[in-house]
Amino acid sequence: MTSLGAMLGIVVVLALVFDYINGFHDTANAIATSVSTRALTPRRAVILASLLNLVGALYSTGVAQTIARDIVSPKFATQEVVIAALLSAIIWNLVTWYLGIPSSSSHAIIGGMAGAAVAKAGFSVLQWNGLGKILAALIISPIAGIVLGFIIMKSMFFIFGNFSPSRVNHGFKKMQVFSAGLLAFNHGSNDAQKSMGIITMALIAGGLQAQTVLAPPLWVKLACAIAMALGTAMGGWKIIHTMGGKIFKLEPINGFAADLSSSIVIWSATVFPGLHLPVSTTHVVSGSIMGVGSAKRVSAVRWGVAKQMLIAWVVTIPTTSLLAALFYTLLSKVL
Repeated sequence: MTSLGAMLGIVVVLALVFDYINGFHDTANAIATSVSTRALTPRRAVILASLLNLVGALYSTGVAQTIARDIVSPKFATQEVVIAALLSAIIWNLVTWYLGIPSSSSHAIIGGMAGAAVAKAGFSVLQWNGLGKILAALIISPIAGIVLGFIIMKSMFFIFGNFSPSRVNHGFKKMQVFSAGLLAFNHGSNDAQKSMGIITMALIAGGLQAQTVLAPPLWVKLACAIAMALGTAMGGWKIIHTMGGKIFKLEPINGFAADLSSSIVIWSATVFPGLHLPVSTTHVVSGSIMGVGSAKRVSAVRWGVAKQMLIAWVVTIPTTSLLAALFYTLLSKVL
């Protein structure tokens, strides 16, 4: 029988590994457009994203509290459940990264938590109201990215339509440094909190934190922020290639519009009063790029690639749920 302290240690290590992988898996979200348009060199883009991911991760804890409260009842989120969820999410992220498919770390960890908890005690342990709100946000946010990207790009066409393309691109290359930094900050402020929430659940399950206190301790915030920043520093060049060029051939003005619309959607979900919802940065950025491309012309978007990404998105939650359920079954016999 593994001791409580050892189990908690495993949870913390796996959560930080998940955050690290999330950093390089989702780095492309913040810097793909600026790298593909040559607004930033890959090295400078990764450094910028790493620093602002770190700052963003320390910004707020609302999303972490949502993760700790609204997926599974905290009393059922045992160490075995959390470990199984993290293992399934880590494996899924590594597989999709290896294949160069932009999939959602958010979907992966939410599917993992739900699957492991159901394997432990049945569907009644799920917080259906909270889970429904989270799933709605995950579905609506990329649609919002498409719509907002389309509107912002159309507005820019209207404003800058009479300027020479070279002048516009030169100006927006500089603006992309700002927009990439803004997106990296928002990515950190939303994505790093998922691991914070997972560790908080484990602390509550282990009796080391009261169920009424859902905010993660300072050491959890710092550890998750640093892990994501280190992962971001590793880059994620396969996914950067997909995000930066396979969906739609980007120019600096397009990259700026996609980054700005993505940042607005993610920031709104993260800090808007009463929301504090985890969203998929991957989905939002992909949606924004599609919206920006459609504003130029619908045929400019490579919808075949978009279809492949959509399939990966759809299968993420069921796959990680089943994988987590299998891991929980095995762990419950071993630990």
